[in-house]
Amino acid sequence: MTQRKAEILLAALIIARSASFLFSKIGLQSLGIFNMIAVRYLMAFAILGFIFRKKLMRVHPGTVIRSAVLSGVFFAILVAELNGLKRTDASTTAFLENSAVVFVPLFHSLVIRRLPRPVTIVSSLIALAGIFCLTMKGGLHGIGTGELFALGAALMYTAYILVSAAFGNGKEVFEMGVLQNGFLGLYGLIASLFFEMPRLPETGAEWGCILGLAVICSAFGLTLQPVAQSHTTPERAGLLCAISPVSASLMSMLFMGERLGVSGLIGAALIMSSIFIPKLEAVIINAFSRLSTRRNTALLAAGSRRVTLA
Repeated sequence: MTQRKAEILLAALIIARSASFLFSKIGLQSLGIFNMIAVRYLMAFAILGFIFRKKLMRVHPGTVIRSAVLSGVFFAILVAELNGLKRTDASTTAFLENSAVVFVPLFHSLVIRRLPRPVTIVSSLIALAGIFCLTMKGGLHGIGTGELFALGAALMYTAYILVSAAFGNGKEVFEMGVLQNGFLGLYGLIASLFFEMPRLPETGAEWGCILGLAVICSAFGLTLQPVAQSHTTPERAGLLCAISPVSASLMSMLFMGERLGVSGLIGAALIMSSIFIPKLEAVIINAFSRLSTRRNTALLAAGSRRVTLA
């Protein structure tokens, strides 16, 4: 797979996964939060488990334990995200949750006890300004429980990324992703038994949302993303991941009739800018580094020719 094809695939996967905000928003009108998590992920695990059963039969016990822990953190993200979707727009939830991309370097600096880079501080301040504008789109009383849940999802997503980095040893990453679907479904089923009345989808709309979440967003989007990312650079992958809140917002506007408003659009633009700034800095630094290397190589070659002529 060429880098261009990998990036096209990655963009398609990110757009597919961003559709989960739309499917979830619709499904929550009649399904419980834990019930939806249980059915969605158990269905995705059944599909993936059947296709990749030979791989799962040889999985290491340590991978199962890491998957269980990671799934616990991701379960908290889902609960916060779905509670946010029940109480505010899907576009607002998508932008607020994806602000975690900016918060990760800040929390990582606290963990390693080292001051964050200036560009990290600047991008975080821009993200905070964007969050303020986005949550204030409804006026001075715009901050509600939905926005707070979405911000909670962003913080939990930050923790998930840091825990994933600590567990990521490059071994059985694909199997870990498949197992996470199973654990998420199990956690959702247990919570549904305690707090809800678990049931299977009944109407065509409910089945459509669950199938979309299980097949498109989980089985397809979640499974193939590491494959696509392995054929491109981290900088390019990071920039493409910023498509998620934009595509989620566009889908919400087209199919749900949601509108961000002027303040919301300004906030969304600020959040997107904060996500792009660190990635662009890395791209620029790498570009200058390559130019410097080429110039030094040319100077050395020219010096060698002069020595030879002398």
